[in-house]
Amino acid sequence: MTLWVVPLTPWLLALLLYGAGRRLGPLALGLSAGVALVLALAVTGLSLNAGTAASFRWSESLSLGLERSTAGDIFAWLVPLVALPVALYAAVHVSQAPRRLVALLLAFVGAMQLLVLASDLLTLLVAWELVGACSWGLILHRWQEEGIPSQAMQAFLVTRLGDLGLYIAAAALFAGTGGFGYAALGELSGGLLQVAVAGIVLAAAAKSAQLPFSAWLFAAMAGPVPASALLHSATMVAAGTFLLARLAPQLEQAAWFSPLVVFLGLATALIGGLVASFQGHAKRLLAASTSAQYGLMWVAVGAGFPGVALLHAITHACLKAGLFLVAGLAERRVDSYRLADMRLGRVLPGVAGLSLVLCLALAGVAPLGAAWSKEQIASAAADVSTWLALGIAFAGGLSALYATRFQRLAFGRSQRQRSSGRSPAWGERIALTGLALVTLMLSLLWWRPFSEAIAAFLGIVLPKEHAWLMVVSLILVALGIGVGLWATRRSAPEAKPAWQAVLAGWLGLLTLHQGVADGVMRFAHSLARFDDCVFDAPATQLALGIRGTARGLARGDDRVVDAGLMMTARCWQWLADFNARRGEWLADGLPSGLTKGVDAGGRWAQATQSGQTHHYYTMMVAGLAAFFLFLLLGAFL
Repeated sequence: MTLWVVPLTPWLLALLLYGAGRRLGPLALGLSAGVALVLALAVTGLSLNAGTAASFRWSESLSLGLERSTAGDIFAWLVPLVALPVALYAAVHVSQAPRRLVALLLAFVGAMQLLVLASDLLTLLVAWELVGACSWGLILHRWQEEGIPSQAMQAFLVTRLGDLGLYIAAAALFAGTGGFGYAALGELSGGLLQVAVAGIVLAAAAKSAQLPFSAWLFAAMAGPVPASALLHSATMVAAGTFLLARLAPQLEQAAWFSPLVVFLGLATALIGGLVASFQGHAKRLLAASTSAQYGLMWVAVGAGFPGVALLHAITHACLKAGLFLVAGLAERRVDSYRLADMRLGRVLPGVAGLSLVLCLALAGVAPLGAAWSKEQIASAAADVSTWLALGIAFAGGLSALYATRFQRLAFGRSQRQRSSGRSPAWGERIALTGLALVTLMLSLLWWRPFSEAIAAFLGIVLPKEHAWLMVVSLILVALGIGVGLWATRRSAPEAKPAWQAVLAGWLGLLTLHQGVADGVMRFAHSLARFDDCVFDAPATQLALGIRGTARGLARGDDRVVDAGLMMTARCWQWLADFNARRGEWLADGLPSGLTKGVDAGGRWAQATQSGQTHHYYTMMVAGLAAFFLFLLLGAFL
């Protein structure tokens, strides 16, 4: 079984589900989506075991290729596994066109699997565009609502700006080696190497929401909750970090690659943590958290431990998908994403308990799995610099702060009893419970024999652990939880200092992104008007001239046309009069004659039904005689 079947299977299943699922209810749609993703997982396992590479020749000089790798194998399994509960949740949670949303989620899985298995920049570009198109479609799911199209366009344009780097990198690689294969990156040198590495870093930073591209995640929050859950956990935002981890050995040939990646990752982790700590919108808090967590993964890649970044991607994907589902349930209850409107601990105690597990993992509280992977990143940073390790530990303290704020504000106990909104459906509970259980199971990573066995199986090198660093990290986590509890001890005032608003808006990046998107759209409209003036105006004048000429000719030919019409009318009038005088016998006589013939035939047939056997034999003999007569005539003719 070829590797091409891995991405093709979710695409075909998406088309089948969209076409055949027109009459499916939420239960049937959720079960169908689950079966489709289980089938995709089975095909993934069979295909990965069957071969390590596959290629398709596009032309004599271009070909598309897939190849197994450690990073690719991890994400090829991770993406459909995370999508499974998300698709189930989407089928029962979304009321507006759930079939379309679930089908698009399946297509998104296929696009991401193509991306992670690509073995060259040409195939990567195809997958990169498909991932971008799917994410835009998911964000734009409720396109009829005011403001959502502009938000989707903002997210699309900002990421597209970074995507240009991948085209530049592919051009540099082809110019230097005559091919697009990842292995060919090792053959580059000089300026082409610098251009290729810079282009890949630019594209990865835009996709993974690293500075200065982080604020596009806020625009992406216009999409439905299931789209945000998959987008932030294992697909769109993960694509950039995956690319760096996959190509780290080749990219490290550029001396500036590792320092730049470490700087961008640490800056994003710290600033993203501060942005999340002052957010009052549940989904935006989680979005800023996503940017910060991927910043930690970037530090691991820059420190020379891309495998550690992949392990943190696994633990983060499970908890972050679950937290977005939690936010959707809270919003459904109060009809708002404002954390100040929630405090639903008394109303949704079961959801509150599952959310607590996920928030403790996000906060980095041992012995949950996300805490272990975060400590591995801190240990990797310590191999580069003690100050860098302390920066990672401080970012971990910020994670504890905003995770505590989310849990306390969303599911703290309130004296007000809220009865509006519906309770979570079965599919929503199953999806959330599954992700919380996986998060708990990942706590086994703290057991050294288990984590070492996993690392050896995946071929991942783990950094040397530092006891003092773990103590510092735990202290900062405890401090972050304490500050979070203190900050949420009572309802926050509506009026906030101006500096908090600036920080919550990514230090002005959100406004900048909106300005860039609006400027691009205004420029596009200006080009459209210019096109109308320059190219359409002559055509319009020509059309008007032709129309005037036609009118002149029409006025000159009115008499001829009118005379012809009058003559035709007179001819048809004469035929009608003739039919009225002479054709009545045909119109009335023919049906009457047929009726009389049928009546006579009926009487004759009735007379033959005498019940006497010799009459029937006589008719049979006559029929056979007629039959043989026709045969003889045919033979002679």
